[in-house]
Amino acid sequence: MENQELCFPELLNASCKKPTLHWTDAVLVNMLLSFISLITTVLNLLVIISVSHFRKLHTPTNILLLSLAVSDFLVGLVSMPGEIYLRTKCWYLGDILCVLYNYVCFIIVGSSVGIMVLISADRYVAICDPLHYSTRVTERRTKLCVCLCWLYAVLFTTVILKNNLTHPGLMKFCHGNCFVYHSFITLMVDLVLTFLVPITVIVVLYMRVFVVAVSQARAMRSHVTTVPLTVKAKKSELKAARTLGVLVVVFLICFIQYYCVIFAGTDLVNPSYASFVYYMVYLNSCLNPLIYALFYPWFRKAVKLIVTLQILQPGSCDNNIL
Repeated sequence: MENQELCFPELLNASCKKPTLHWTDAVLVNMLLSFISLITTVLNLLVIISVSHFRKLHTPTNILLLSLAVSDFLVGLVSMPGEIYLRTKCWYLGDILCVLYNYVCFIIVGSSVGIMVLISADRYVAICDPLHYSTRVTERRTKLCVCLCWLYAVLFTTVILKNNLTHPGLMKFCHGNCFVYHSFITLMVDLVLTFLVPITVIVVLYMRVFVVAVSQARAMRSHVTTVPLTVKAKKSELKAARTLGVLVVVFLICFIQYYCVIFAGTDLVNPSYASFVYYMVYLNSCLNPLIYALFYPWFRKAVKLIVTLQILQPGSCDNNIL
């Protein structure tokens, strides 16, 4: 092995190899991920500003979308730049920054999964129990649930990465790479609590939402009045359920593959496919605001007001954005 292939030539066998990407591939990865990172950051920042600024958008469902946008914004701002660095260079930033980077990334993933569970629960109540939705799902309760979701992600990540946080770099095999160690037990706990349980809850809730939404849509088309109108979900709620259903499906497509690769181990998975799956997770954070733009007219109106700086005008927060 030639010294120029090592991250730390002076350490010889204790040094990791430099990334083996050809310079053309490295440039392509840098350009592609940098573009996705920029678009992800900007689009989710627009979502954050929109929901935060306009009072008409301060609804329980939009509060959940705001929290998801914060998570996606951090993906574009922190996770993706770190991934670009790791894919094309050796890690020269030290063990502490390596652990902190992974710590933040774990929190982002955990919060995203938790928010998706809350979105599914929100749509379940809105469609399956519309009569009590306004009393059961309030802004205050939603904000509390969002705070608890982020707190859980922080505490769970702290427990999972406890050894890495207290002893940075203790279990690494070579210098020049950013790696966090997981025991078999922590991997299994992570598998159950951040993948199997949340994904099962999301699928079960949305299957129920789908069944009820289809039956109500058929009833509306055939003018069936056996179900009181006060109990039926509003058409706007059904439309929101469809939109958020697209959001959930895209999330599941991206994250199920991601967790399968994580728990199968990179040694058992084709490196090209593993990279593709990682990029799909990052792309998911970019796709979410595009889904809002496609299905939510209020988001398109809000973006126009933000880009034209009309939100700086006095009283703009009270505009009827809906």
